[in-house]
Amino acid sequence: MLPKTENNKKILHCKCGYNSKELENTTITEEIPEKKEIEIIEKEQEVYPLTDTECPKCKHKKAYFWAVQTRASDEPATKFFKCESCEHTWRDYS
Repeated sequence: MLPKTENNKKILHCKCGYNSKELENTTITEEIPEKKEIEIIEKEQEVYPLTDTECPKCKHKKAYFWAVQTRASDEPATKFFKCESCEHTWRDYS
């Protein structure tokens, strides 16, 4: 509820339309929430697990991986890898 002056009387007013009776000997305080800092992340963080595999582009030994069902349901899922170092992405169909 917010303080409001109506007909030279202080009342509390709600946005739903409710008004309180006249306020006598009442202290109204307003609290302003303190500003919070938001951390800005420059680079998107990877949430995939890491595995030991060699990148075909830079020969780095670790890559993130995930699996997607790209073919029929009776065939195995396609594994995707993303190099931890150069961010090259490739697939493994086996």
